[in-house]
Formats: sequence, structure tokens, C-alpha cells
Amino acid sequence: MKFQKLNINDVILIKPITHNDSRGFFMESFRCDLLIDFGIESNFVQDNIVYSFKNVLRGLHYQKEYPQDKLIQVIDGEIFDVAVDLRIDSPTYGKWVGEFLSSNNKYQLYVPSGFAHGYCVISDKAVVHYKCSNYYHSNDQHGVIWNDEDVNISWPIKKPKISEKDSKLPTLQKTKVI
Repeated sequence: MKFQKLNINDVILIKPITHNDSRGFFMESFRCDLLIDFGIESNFVQDNIVYSFKNVLRGLHYQKEYPQDKLIQVIDGEIFDVAVDLRIDSPTYGKWVGEFLSSNNKYQLYVPSGFAHGYCVISDKAVVHYKCSNYYHSNDQHGVIWNDEDVNISWPIKKPKISEKDSKLPTLQKTKVI
């Protein structure tokens, strides 16, 4: 695995090493020891799989009382994955980073707690798998509206399909910061 710090250093792009042959490929998608060697010491306790269609936008979500580190990977299709820094004392507070993750490039994105996370689907469909360092708590759902002008994310889609719940999320100025 190759690790690359992004413009917000705590968000890390992970590029797995694949071994291809005439039968297909093999890759290690998770190696706790390599993550720890790079400084990622998350104890992942829950895995989630999400299936979505083209132009679906999910997010931007976070948990405040039960914060979650996330390790995101696309099993099928392609997404544009985004992390927004919500750490009020951070020099990158309110800034975002985004990466294209796909079943072709096999990249993963590590998003630590203290960030809102979301993504939009670029391909006709996408299957997204992600690990979480804390359990999901329905009473601790928070978020930032996807099109907040202060955050100004450059989403690569024009007319996203979003849930009713996500369409009512507050702006960064009105959200509960971490």
C-alpha cells in the first residue's frame, strides 16, 4: 500500500498494490499494521455497504458524540469522495478535499473523525464499502448541506439526487462543530 497525505494532512489517500495475472487480480484491501506504521491507529468496528445510482449525492455526514474515522473504498463503479474539516481549532477548518475513488483505481480514502463526509456517484451505479471506528447511532446524526457556499465544494455533477433529510442539513455556520 502507498499512502499519500492530501491538502488536509489528516485525510489520506491509500493506493493498494495489485497483483494482476490472466485470472484477474489480488490485492490487500486492509492491513492494520501498515496503517499503524503510517500513523492511522483507528480501531474499525463496523463495515457498511451502500449501493447508489448515478448522480446520487450522500452527505455531508458526521457523528459528534460518537465520532467515526472512516476508510472508504468503491467495490463497483466510481464516486467523488469528499471530506470537510469541522475541527474548529484546525487551520483547515471549513476546507475540503475530494478524490475520485473507483473499482478501477482501487483507491481508498481515510477520513478521520472531526470531518463531515459525503460523496456523489459518477458511474451508472456504485457499490461503496466503508469501515467505521465507531458504531452508527441514529440519535447522533449531523451534517452540513452539500452546497454550502462557504465550503464551496466543486462537485463534478450538476443535478444531484439527494435525500429529503440531506436537503435540510444546516450550513457550516449553523452546524454543531466538533
